[in-house]
Amino acid sequence: MIPQSVSCAVKQPFKPIYLRLYDEYKEAILTLRLKPGRRIDSINQIMHRHGVARETARRVLKMLADERLIVQKMGQGSFVADLQPVKKIWGVVVPFYSIGYEDLIHHLGEKAWQRGRQLQHFVDYNNWEEEIRLVSDMIHRRYEAVIVIPTLDESRTADFYARLSAKDSFVTLIDHTMAGSFFSYVIQSYDLGVTRGVDYLLRKAGPRRVAFVRNETWAGRSMVEELMEETFRTLVASVDAGREPLVIDRASRVTAAMVAENKIGGLFTCNDSDAIRILGRLRAESGRDMQGISLVNYGNTELVQYFTPAITAIDPHNTEMAAKTARIIDAHVAGESTSLSQYVVQPGLIVRDT
Repeated sequence: MIPQSVSCAVKQPFKPIYLRLYDEYKEAILTLRLKPGRRIDSINQIMHRHGVARETARRVLKMLADERLIVQKMGQGSFVADLQPVKKIWGVVVPFYSIGYEDLIHHLGEKAWQRGRQLQHFVDYNNWEEEIRLVSDMIHRRYEAVIVIPTLDESRTADFYARLSAKDSFVTLIDHTMAGSFFSYVIQSYDLGVTRGVDYLLRKAGPRRVAFVRNETWAGRSMVEELMEETFRTLVASVDAGREPLVIDRASRVTAAMVAENKIGGLFTCNDSDAIRILGRLRAESGRDMQGISLVNYGNTELVQYFTPAITAIDPHNTEMAAKTARIIDAHVAGESTSLSQYVVQPGLIVRDT
């Protein structure tokens, strides 16, 4: 039997009925609402409960058996499979690949290695269904920990995480969460980071304008970038209420002519590669470094540290986020409560040549 509380998943129109039922039973098993050893619905029960054909019901049970989620016993029925030993692996799920996330994964990998664990990372391409699939798969495979940078529409995954009750495969969030969480998390205060960077640029730019440069390569809608832009607009409007804050939709639009025409004295970028592209282009077009133009980038990887000129940056403190996350996992492994393990890291401004 599957709990009635999740039957709403069957109403989703964009998947064949057998896949929707398979996902529903699989989620109930992985979240331990259907516990190991428990009998689950028979073919006849699936047919009557969900109004499907016998072949559909048979196919659902076969898929669950093929995934080793259930054991079918001749003449007795189907039962949730026993849990396998926990693997010493930490899985990381990211919504897209970026230099900043590569740096965060590196630091998480160092913490895992120090504890004799492997680290594996996966990209969900900012797709909430893929995020759920990846997390579910790692729980099924009995990873010790699953570390998730949420997709940027968390309302879609809220129900899944609210129902999640897997005890051994520990799930925790990192980097950001917009909707709050039932889980432990280590996130950064993006609005504080933007505030520190923009305040610096406004002081340096004087009467000239400060521009926010959107990232053009992030997959799908980025609620984090939207928050950063909103913070930027609020700060600039408070200084110059009579003028619309300047937002540039992509780094490729930033040229020497455009900077001069708009009287720009400061640029705020959201990605290390964008900052380097802009500085390189302005240098090439002007024949020298742009005098009097300040740039602050959100992110502090080696790219911006060792680029010439070294780039003023907001440091998200990936090392600190990785360390706190590892300590939370340690506490879980030791059997300690992690219900209050929720941390917000404060990004800092590092002033360099730009």
